[in-house]
Amino acid sequence: MSEERSPLIVEEEVRFTLTELCVACNAEQMQLIELVEEGVLDPEGTEPEQWVFGGHAMRRARAALRLSRDLQLSFEATAVVMDLLDEIERLRARLRRAGLG
Repeated sequence: MSEERSPLIVEEEVRFTLTELCVACNAEQMQLIELVEEGVLDPEGTEPEQWVFGGHAMRRARAALRLSRDLQLSFEATAVVMDLLDEIERLRARLRRAGLG
């Protein structure tokens, strides 16, 4: 009899420093610092040298950087777009839970 395992969500277990996240996203430190300042990314720690990002930050940073580059948006505008995308996802989840999506 085989033992069932729950799926491992690696994204929640991965941690990045600012430098590591820059490498993973092919981004400059200043770009990621601006994303933090605009609320797109939410690291643990108070100073950039102490910041630690969860695994989900890589996906989110890449999406924000792509939006900024492809649509030529400021980081402030990118933050607004990311907020709207988050809201759409929350609404879709509510619809799924209600059996309507």
